[in-house]
This record gives sequence, C-alpha cells and structure tokens, in this order.
Amino acid sequence: MALTHTRPGDPVDVQPMGSRLATEPTKALFKSDQLELIRLVLQAGKSFPPHQVLGEITIHCIEGEIDVTVDGESHILKAGQLLFLKGGTQHGVTALQDASALVTIVLKP
Repeated sequence: MALTHTRPGDPVDVQPMGSRLATEPTKALFKSDQLELIRLVLQAGKSFPPHQVLGEITIHCIEGEIDVTVDGESHILKAGQLLFLKGGTQHGVTALQDASALVTIVLKP
C-alpha cells in the first residue's frame, strides 16, 4: 500500500504531540521531486541507526530531547533547536526523552 502524503496547499499540523507522543508513529509528511519532510517520533532510549543521505538535511527538534551523532560527534538538540547537515554526512539519532522532530531532506536525482 502506498503512503498517503500531504497534497500541495494542504496545511500540516507540526505542533508538539504531548500525550500522543508515546503512540504516534514516524510519518513521511510529503515527498516531491526535490524535497522530503518526515515527522520522526522516538521514545526515550530508541534510536535511528547511523546512515547518510545524498542531499542536505535539517533536523528540527519539536519536543523532548534527542542526541544526533554526526561523524561520531554528539549534538544534543532540545525542543526548538535545529541542526543542518551537508549531504553525505554520516548521522544517527537517539531519543534521550520521548521526542519528535521534523527532518527535511533535499533529494538529489
């Protein structure tokens, strides 16, 4: 089954999830030819393993606290903080608290 993404022009709620955070999944919000936006949701202690993507990315912590490891170096992001990474940068994410973040990926053809 194909994922349903947000259509161009449709508003998307990206406010903190609060009490829903423990039950909401990670979700791709939209994907175009050039850009993808994902709402990453991780419970405390869970992680997204180290990986890399071709395009530049941003990771914007909306709530909770996450540890973004970039080329082996730890960067703690709290709610409201954002991290920019160049394409091809090795990175992983671990939730220090239940957390959600917006991940923006610039796609390269």
